[in-house]
Amino acid sequence: MATQADLPRSKNTPSAPASLEPEIRALHALQAKGDYAAAASGARRLLSAEPINRDLLLIEAHSLRMMQQTDAALAALERLGLHHSRFSQMYLERGLCHVARRDAPAAIFDLRSAVTLNPALAMGWRMLDGLYRMTGDLRSAELAAGHFAHLASLPPQIVHAKVLFGDGEIDVAEELIRRFLLEAGNHPEAMRLLAQIGHQRNVLDDAEALYEGVVAMVPDHDAARHEYVQVLIARHKFPQARAALEPLLKRDPRNHAHRIQAATISVGLGNFESVIPEYRAMIAEIGGDTHDARVRRADLNLWLGHALKTEARTAEAIDAYMAATANRPDFGDAWWSLANLKTYRFSAEAIAVMRERLEDPATAETDRIHIAFALGKALEDAGDYEGSWAAYSRGNTMHRASNGYVPEVFETNTREQKRVCTPEFFAKRAGWGLDDPSPIFVLGLPRSGSTLLEQILASHSMVEGTQELPDIQRIVHELQGRELNFDKPLYPGSMADLDAAAVRRYGEHYIADTMPNRILGRPFFIDKMPNNFRHVGLIHLILPNAKIIDARRDPMACCFSNLKQLFAQGQEFTYGIEDIARYYKTYVELMDHWDAVLPGRVLRVQHEDVVDDLEGSVRRILDYCGLPFEEACIEFHKTKRSVRTPSSEQVRQPIFRDGLEQWKNFEPWLEPLRKALGPDLVPQ
Repeated sequence: MATQADLPRSKNTPSAPASLEPEIRALHALQAKGDYAAAASGARRLLSAEPINRDLLLIEAHSLRMMQQTDAALAALERLGLHHSRFSQMYLERGLCHVARRDAPAAIFDLRSAVTLNPALAMGWRMLDGLYRMTGDLRSAELAAGHFAHLASLPPQIVHAKVLFGDGEIDVAEELIRRFLLEAGNHPEAMRLLAQIGHQRNVLDDAEALYEGVVAMVPDHDAARHEYVQVLIARHKFPQARAALEPLLKRDPRNHAHRIQAATISVGLGNFESVIPEYRAMIAEIGGDTHDARVRRADLNLWLGHALKTEARTAEAIDAYMAATANRPDFGDAWWSLANLKTYRFSAEAIAVMRERLEDPATAETDRIHIAFALGKALEDAGDYEGSWAAYSRGNTMHRASNGYVPEVFETNTREQKRVCTPEFFAKRAGWGLDDPSPIFVLGLPRSGSTLLEQILASHSMVEGTQELPDIQRIVHELQGRELNFDKPLYPGSMADLDAAAVRRYGEHYIADTMPNRILGRPFFIDKMPNNFRHVGLIHLILPNAKIIDARRDPMACCFSNLKQLFAQGQEFTYGIEDIARYYKTYVELMDHWDAVLPGRVLRVQHEDVVDDLEGSVRRILDYCGLPFEEACIEFHKTKRSVRTPSSEQVRQPIFRDGLEQWKNFEPWLEPLRKALGPDLVPQ
């Protein structure tokens, strides 16, 4: 039987309407008294109105198992799994049913699935300990026993909160763990859980502070330290992450999880070359043909491919991506990575595999999205534009259904930028900020030619290319505060509350925080975060001598290019015609505002002009940046440097016109885009 901590007692379960809360509590009370027949009967009665309710299905299955009606319990669990396939306690119950049937392999499989999804399930670990010992797997038994002993040593409130967190009931878990900390004081495992919640909610500064406290209290808490490193990586604090990881590497230098973190940190610091042999070494160390081994090799091959691609070792990158698809034919990220090279052409056999995996119901949704975009690119290259558009549309529809994009947030921010950032606002603050001239911001919409501009500038002997740096966004996050109010946001209005000293400090923080990315130590560096166009006012305020370049592209070409691009993260406005058109129009509106209130501050570079007159455009850009002309900027494709964006292969070739009018192949399906953009942007 599951422990009290293993059974959810939440009033906010993902499946339970508020009206069912009293009934569900009553059914749990019947189970606690051992009246399983009444609990099962009551669950069935309520299921007639709520047939996919997670809690009711679990109550029914648990009660049937306790009544020794194992087959009926498994049938109820099958219904539960159809609608809640990531519910750990469904796997726990199923494993316990297999224990009752004396089917050790099936029991181990389901119990492992349960504790993988939710490591706080004490009963799962306890049963695995016994099953492993029975089957002679003593090493796994010791690991399971260790997990069970750890959970048994914790206060029940923490274990209960961990179970709830593991099954996605984050609000209730946070409420419980905060109450425990208030009553009991600092407890490393409670602080760790609160840090995990903060990480999941993307409140990374809180998570970092909590983990810092945990590892200070328990320096050898390897799991917490590993999670602490992940948060530091997420905050792009790579030097700090490297220092925090060092004790783990010393204690267990062959551990793949630690070595993967070390490689991620190296990549974050721009050292791609060093991770290539490390990824290859780890791949070679994974033997066997189990599902787990294949998945691990696939992941490592994917990361190896990314590093090789960034270092312009394209043929080797293709081999790595293909190895990933060989290990996992449904690995959408690997298929999309091949497509995202832009220069790769898929074989008919590869297209057939992608079609098959796209239609396979067993393929995970995120893999289906990646495969749909990859198939769209493959069919576009093959000249099947109708099939290509269908695949792109399918991928966009799937992604848009789950990404939670709210266009009003950006539009409200734009209105606020126009209200706050007036000529009078800037005139009153003239002379404020840090006068460091080293940053060159290249911003605008994605797929607008910004990578080409970066490559041109980074080919200059005085300019260093870095990456899409998150540091302006971190300052924005601080200025907008914790409690986000999308209708009445604190930022940008909060800029008006800053005095000269605070403004200068933000400029100093930006320069200090970006320094680890400036490996070559050149006088100037590029920050190519496209979304910084929203924050030109802030950039001007804290770094008045920084250069700002707006990469602009024909609206139809730019919007279409975004519609067929699957981004690793963010850019959620690109997955629908109405969304991208609305965003593009708001972007133009905001850039027009910056031109009006800060005349001459931003250099606009039209992508089509760069293609038509490369040298003239290069001279104009260098003049704006105050840099002498260098021939290397014209021959940008010869520059050896790491390029991380989707255009990495294209900017390693001479300038070409092929991409300017690719959208016209899809004109029959893009009329809604033309109408949404309107005649001011796209004359009829």
